Amino acid sequence: MDFEVRTERLLLRRWLDSDREPFARLTADAEVMRFFPAPLDRAQSDGLAARADALFDVYGYGLWALERLDTGEFIGFTGLAPMPEGIPGAGGVEVGWRLAPAAWGQGFATEAATAALRFGFDTVGLAEVNSITAVVNIRSRRVMERLGMHPAGEFDHPRLAPGSALRRHVRYLLPAVAKPAGTALADPFGGRDGAN
Repeated sequence: MDFEVRTERLLLRRWLDSDREPFARLTADAEVMRFFPAPLDRAQSDGLAARADALFDVYGYGLWALERLDTGEFIGFTGLAPMPEGIPGAGGVEVGWRLAPAAWGQGFATEAATAALRFGFDTVGLAEVNSITAVVNIRSRRVMERLGMHPAGEFDHPRLAPGSALRRHVRYLLPAVAKPAGTALADPFGGRDGAN
């Protein structure tokens, strides 16, 4: 299966070895990792990139590397992954993203996540998609809301220590019947008759 997806401004693609260096810079950036337990070292970052790409072979969906079409620059990832065990929505699928600061505030997260959701609903056949973040992560919550997702409850993330400012999380949910319209996408199906 071809997992490449194009939007008006982005290419969502499988990971390349050349993505590892800019991804390591991104995951070592304290501001990027502000709503995660800690920045990652190079080995942790490389491991995350490898796991993100391997999802495609296991599940038929995954976390795409994001490349700007105008510059060819790697700017982060967006895509679909299994929900973590032990939290509301476990066993389901979540949409997530992590972008370099230079890509923030330009609508790239929403554009790429819209394409990922359409892939999940139209190609994979998902009935619903989740997204989770720390309650205090207002930027990501706004992206979730722009995607048409609705809050489905709060919970304490079991992998974060009691007392952590990031422990309280919110789960957003989007059922397939409410999937996002394709208005932000330019030929999202790459010429393939309705399948992303």
